[in-house]
Amino acid sequence: MAEVGVNSEIERKLLEEMERNLKRLANTAALVARPDDPPVGLTPRRLIYRRNKTRLYHYPAQGGSPHPIPILFVPNLGISRPYIFDLSPGSSFIEYMVKSGYHFYLLDWGVFGEEDNRLRVDDCVLDTLPRVIRRVLRHAGAPGLSLLGYCMGAPLGACTLALHPDVPVRAFVNMAGPFDFAKAGLFACWLDKGVFDVDRLVDTYGTMPAEMVRLGFKLLKPTMDFSTLTNLWWNAWNDQYVAGFKALNKWANDYVPLPGEFFRQWVKDFYQDNKLLRGELVLGGRRVDLANIRCPVLVVGAREDNICPPACARALLDAVSSQDKEYVELPGGHISLVAGRQAANNLWPRVSHWLAQRSRG
Repeated sequence: MAEVGVNSEIERKLLEEMERNLKRLANTAALVARPDDPPVGLTPRRLIYRRNKTRLYHYPAQGGSPHPIPILFVPNLGISRPYIFDLSPGSSFIEYMVKSGYHFYLLDWGVFGEEDNRLRVDDCVLDTLPRVIRRVLRHAGAPGLSLLGYCMGAPLGACTLALHPDVPVRAFVNMAGPFDFAKAGLFACWLDKGVFDVDRLVDTYGTMPAEMVRLGFKLLKPTMDFSTLTNLWWNAWNDQYVAGFKALNKWANDYVPLPGEFFRQWVKDFYQDNKLLRGELVLGGRRVDLANIRCPVLVVGAREDNICPPACARALLDAVSSQDKEYVELPGGHISLVAGRQAANNLWPRVSHWLAQRSRG
């Protein structure tokens, strides 16, 4: 009788694997033969401000008692598109936060062209971000806001706070944003002034082309495409996985250029000379002193992040004057920290809970 039971279990598993293989073949064939453009960014929003390429979107809080302090989210400028934070229902940081009762404002820097090549870090920190902060406060009718910065958006946001200490920011969250560029991993090596001539690149192209941005990130993990396709095959029987793959793959191949003068300044002042952390960065004739930041600060690092290693992000805590400051290190890489199932279980509730304690009117 026991042998009959074992055989039945083997037959069941064989049949299940045969069915999965058929589904794998069907879904993979459909991806190749009928590649569609998956819908992304489906959380309801409204455009409330635009200037040049910049767009500011408001995602209304859902639920009966929204938090009185809104969130302004500042992503990276250039490189990739911000819909990674609202990829699809159930896989959206923005959706999670509005369902947690936050009025969420997203700054979209836009897709830059040749006409934007003279844009500098100074313009972003001294003009764009202060304008956007004022718009959020006016639109929300709130006494203050919480500022969240991801990747490059975190040092840009921190520079704004340091130069405008009177801005009513109740809390600042650094999500995998680099501050100690001496600890920025391979990018710090590749962009070292001894081996990388940023002047020659910008003077030649006028911009940092999207193709070169893509190549730089691909070189960080040369086998990533192979691993991605292998994982796709093994999970292609799962319709939900395939839908998530299509949305993420759309974003992962949607690179955008960086304005030439911004890239030149970013490489020289941040990566090559580490001026922000050393207190030597000057924007608009004013020195950026991170010690001027006194609001509560949360820094989140990702253990497997090869773009902004944990020590690179954590350095912010030693530079600010805040009494209320905390560092959290979570599993994941630069992207998986903020997007996907792992982020939904680890990062999103942690950020929401931390902000809730500091979002009272």
